[in-house]
Order: sequence, then C-alpha cells, then structure tokens
Amino acid sequence: MTHALVRHYARFRVSERILLTGHSHQAWPDVAFEAQQRAWLDAAEFVDGKWEHAAEQAGKVRAGFARLLGDSADNIALGQNTHELVTRWLSALPFRSRHRIVTTDGEFHTIRRQLDRLEEEGVEIVRIAARPVEDLAARVAGATDDRTLATMISSVLFATAEIVPHLAVVARACDRHGVALLIDAYHHLNVVPFDLRSMQLQNAFVTGGGYKYCQLGEGNCFLRVPPGARARPVLTGWFAEFESLEHGDNTGGHRGTDRPHAVLFPRGAAAFAGATYDPTSHYRAAAVFDFHLAQGLTPERLRAVSMRQVALLEREFEALDVSPAVARIETVPAERRAGFLAVRTSRASEFARALRQASVFADARGDILRLGPAPYVSDEQLYAAIATLSRVIHGV
Repeated sequence: MTHALVRHYARFRVSERILLTGHSHQAWPDVAFEAQQRAWLDAAEFVDGKWEHAAEQAGKVRAGFARLLGDSADNIALGQNTHELVTRWLSALPFRSRHRIVTTDGEFHTIRRQLDRLEEEGVEIVRIAARPVEDLAARVAGATDDRTLATMISSVLFATAEIVPHLAVVARACDRHGVALLIDAYHHLNVVPFDLRSMQLQNAFVTGGGYKYCQLGEGNCFLRVPPGARARPVLTGWFAEFESLEHGDNTGGHRGTDRPHAVLFPRGAAAFAGATYDPTSHYRAAAVFDFHLAQGLTPERLRAVSMRQVALLEREFEALDVSPAVARIETVPAERRAGFLAVRTSRASEFARALRQASVFADARGDILRLGPAPYVSDEQLYAAIATLSRVIHGV
C-alpha cells in the first residue's frame, strides 16, 4: 500500500525525506492543494455567496468526523482548534453549583494549561496520575463524585501513545453523578478505531481534530455533542442562532431559563457553533476525507499498517543494543500502543534536532523522542531512520 500511496503526496516530498511526524503533522495528499485553490476560486466567483459552498464543505467535514466516531454528523460541532471548542464547552458547565474538575496529569497542553489557569481562579482541579495506565480509568472514576463539575481525560496519552483502557468505567461514574465527561481523542482518531457505542461513550463529549492522523491540516477540529444535549455556553458565537436570524424569528431552540429575554440556543451540537471563520480548511478537509474513502484508508486498515510499522521501529531500535541509561523504549504492549514509538532519553530534543538535520523528521516532548510513521512511509525509510538514529546516539 505504501508504494501505491507515495505518488499522491508528491508536494510533501514524502519519498525524498523521512517523515516520522505521523503523530503530529502528517503529510497532506495533493488533492488538498487543489481543494485550497478551489476555496479561493469560489470566493472570487461568488464573493459573499461563497458561504453556501463553504457550508457544503463543512457538512462533509462533519460527516467525515462522524464516520470515524461511529456517530451522526448532526452531533458534530466544528472549530478551528480544540481550545476554541473546549473553552466553549467549559463555559456551558454549571460553575455556580459545582467547582471541581477531575482530570489526569497526562493531558495535552490545550486542557492542561486552561485548567491550570482556572485553578488560579479558585476552581478545584483534581489531577490523577496518568500512569500506570492500566487502572487509570478506575482511579479517575473513583475521584468523580457529586461535587464534580466535569471529568476530562484522553483516550490516548499524547506523550507515550498509550491507549487508555476501560473508559466506560469513567462514563458510568459520570452518568451516576450527573457529571459532564469530555474525552480528548486527538491521538486516537484515524490510527486506532474509535467507536462510541462499543466503547460505551454515547453520553460523552468527544474532542479531536485533523492536524495529526487525519491529514486534514490546521483549522479542522470538532466537538462531538451527545444527541439532544441542551447547552448554553457563555462563550457563544452568532452562528449558534444562524437559523433563527435567517428565518427572522426566535421560536426554535431553548432558553434553558425562565427569563423571557434570555439568549436562545439550538439543541445539540449547534449550540457550540462559532462565528465567521476561514473556510479554506474545510475545503481541504472534505477533499482529504473523500481521498481516504477512495483509497480504502479506513481506521482498521490504518491501524494494521501502523502496528506493523511501529513494531518494525521497535525491533530495529532494540537491535541497536543502546544502553538504557542513554535511551530506552517506553514499554507498552503492542495492542495498547497507538500511533508512535516513544523513546525515553534525557537527550530527546538534541536527538530530534540531529535527526532533522539528516532529513529524518521526528519530535520531542520533554524526555520522550517520538517516532511516528505514516502510511506513505516505506519500510526502507524506517530502516534508514533507525540507522540514522544509531549514528546520532553514538556521535558518528
């Protein structure tokens, strides 16, 4: 499959350099470039009438994310980034009655930084140690009680690629105590199959986006909203009342309060809509989702490719017989590792820079060097990447 795909990523020069950034910024297929041009041409042709065409692209993006979640497009709100959506979600929570948020110490900076700041303003933040991951869900569920406003947890840890098992345990605890649950699935989506029903997360909010494994690029994030949810975010954009404005009435939706002149909100995902944005990202994303369907790049197929590639990287690294004091692979069972290999080393940033100079693209998070293959990366490139890493480690 890899060799057949390479020609579709010519503009990213995937055959000329080794892109082990699959966990961060995957290459975009060439159809994305053509779609970006179409966005410009639509603006030139239709001027302000372009929004009808943009809405069509947005609908395709919602459908694409819904397909990856096993959900309906009606339950998907779109945003330029997850922070925009997460803060909008936080602003809809009943802070007047509860002031306690349960999370982990392994969350990505979008959640971590925002919760740090809320803590400075008096919100109680309970941080559960993310490792060991085997019983993380049980420990988070145990910390969720009637005082809890929200529980926020990733389905895959961004630093180590560990899949968090048993999230249904957290979901049941949240349901039992009337707590809003947010799952960060950014490092899960399109590299490990994600299905709301089989994971028993039908009542959960889920956020993620297309910058990583989906190959959609910037500006393509989502918030999955449980069907029928009646939310009134404080941070609200005028798109949330778009239909009312368009029809010249305010009879649809709900106010969520007895006040007769309170702001009106639609039900479900539409309550989290934003405002005017650059629709170019949705043109690009819609084209990429179509490309994935045409190429048969399903999450199941991509998972099989990823597991084989990561296993190859692991096997080749172990064969180098590097001292664990210098660098060691973070031990994770293959079935519980998501889309990249995590190498723990105090020289992670140094190694990442040296690899980049040799046209091997990887990255570092703290003391973790992350090696993330992608479906357009060949086995020959993976062998070459580990050989390059060996030279970097040994200074030759």
